[in-house]
Amino acid sequence: MTWHDDQSGSDRGTVALERTEVGTDEEHGRGRGTTYRRRWWTLAILSVSLLIIIIDDTIINVAVPTLQRELGASVSALQWIVDAYIIVFAGLLLTMGALGDRFGRKRLLQIGLLVFAGSSVLGAYAGSASQLIVARALMGVGGALIMPSTLSVITDVFPRGERIKAIGIWTGIASLGIPLGPIVGGWLLEHFWWGSAFLLNVPIAIAALAGGWILVPESRNPAPPRADLPGLALSVVALASLVYGIVEGPASGWTSGAVIGSLGLAVVAGATFVRHEARVREPMLDLRLFRNPRLGWGTVAMTLTGLAIGGLAFLLTQYLQFVQGYTPLQAGLRFLPIAIGFGIASPITQRLVPRVGTTRTVAAALGGSALLFAALSLVGPATSYWLVGAALLLIGLGIGAALVPSTDAVMAAVPDQNAGLGSAINDSGRQVGAALGVGILGALANAAYRSGIGGAVSSLSPDLAAAAKRSVGAALEIAGGVGGPAGEVLRRAANAAFMDGFGLAMLAGAVLLAAAAIAVLRWLPSNDVPAQPGQALDHPQPIGLDGPPRDGATREQRPGRGVGPEAATWMRPVGSAKAPAGEGR
Repeated sequence: MTWHDDQSGSDRGTVALERTEVGTDEEHGRGRGTTYRRRWWTLAILSVSLLIIIIDDTIINVAVPTLQRELGASVSALQWIVDAYIIVFAGLLLTMGALGDRFGRKRLLQIGLLVFAGSSVLGAYAGSASQLIVARALMGVGGALIMPSTLSVITDVFPRGERIKAIGIWTGIASLGIPLGPIVGGWLLEHFWWGSAFLLNVPIAIAALAGGWILVPESRNPAPPRADLPGLALSVVALASLVYGIVEGPASGWTSGAVIGSLGLAVVAGATFVRHEARVREPMLDLRLFRNPRLGWGTVAMTLTGLAIGGLAFLLTQYLQFVQGYTPLQAGLRFLPIAIGFGIASPITQRLVPRVGTTRTVAAALGGSALLFAALSLVGPATSYWLVGAALLLIGLGIGAALVPSTDAVMAAVPDQNAGLGSAINDSGRQVGAALGVGILGALANAAYRSGIGGAVSSLSPDLAAAAKRSVGAALEIAGGVGGPAGEVLRRAANAAFMDGFGLAMLAGAVLLAAAAIAVLRWLPSNDVPAQPGQALDHPQPIGLDGPPRDGATREQRPGRGVGPEAATWMRPVGSAKAPAGEGR
């Protein structure tokens, strides 16, 4: 497997593609030695590192009532305690992914764990809501350093034939954070002071830091392009303002000045970013990578699945705690079926994708999830949890079976030297999707709720009526204060109105998932797509499933990784100083 010149094409200035024989995963293992033998331990450290982020993202929702009471935080301050983390985290993902490619992914992972642990300590001992907001923003910085690094290291360590299995395990372990956050957070808040919910991150981060120091290998782009500082700045502004507008919309109203201004800024910054990246000689994000439909449609599938699961988690928490009356700990336990479904999805997709391909696997998973969301729209206040739990188990299976191959498709469409950036694209899609799920599905549910409860609050004072219309939690609290038959009438009306909104949101989620299934079936290629002529980088790089040799071995010593229908191809420049950019996966 060698590089050579094609003399017949030397005067055409075009890029030709040569398919070469692909080696086995065992040959890859012999080439990489200790790193390969330790790969499953490395995966454990990377998965635990990601688990911290997911736990913290879910635990804060349980802690909000306690924070309001202990810190005397206003409604606005509480919103910023939650949103500061989300906005900073999402805004920095692309930047941190690009920096990881330049300075080393292990290095940024280690720094991220230190920042996350340190800011968790600051948050635990914050003396005011403003101090906690600052700590949460710093935790967002740490999370943005951690998340792209984990997936990009997986791409570096695992051969192509094992990568979907590794991504499935990584996703499955991370999904444990969905129920663990409320479960552990609820238990801590019942037995200790509120800061313990943040201190939980510290021992996990320290363990991941120590294990990563030994078991996670360093990797980076061997020939990074010149730093694209304007591109970095524009990506931060575009993503941060977009996410802020989405999360602020349900609270302030979609027509408020802050929301319109934020979304307008996101559009302007995003358009400027695209224009800049298309013109600059060495862009942070080479837009030609998106000519590969595996990257573009894989990201679309990722975003819409993130939207569905984000909206479901947001509304299901309210359903379990307010309508069903469960404590935060009990509600967290009832999220377990989703995590179990994610865990089951990993071995299933590992077997399905090589047999039927990425397209059918993802489309079937999205279509099945759409049917289950439609079924959830029929849930009522008296529905048995056993029926809801069974649906959640299957939804976890469906969403997991869509996420794992979609993630694999996205990462396979990006050159190995840009794995950090590819991981950041993947993570940004998920994060924006989750924010959209809360914003769009939450807005639909709230609109139906306000419409449904309007008649039941007509006898209340204007202030109480306005509060009852804002949320089902406030309405139930008011109903408890009113007491008697009038309070019972309000309670039933609030529950019924919430379930109307819940059902509408689930139907909307079903429609979006069904649309995603159709789009995937139509446009997402089932197997890895080789580069096309004209998609080139300024620096020649061997692009394929194995990427450039990282240990100095020759091609004869380091054959390709993959086997089967998605095996690697190697690209070479012919008659040109440019090599294909990112689509020869």
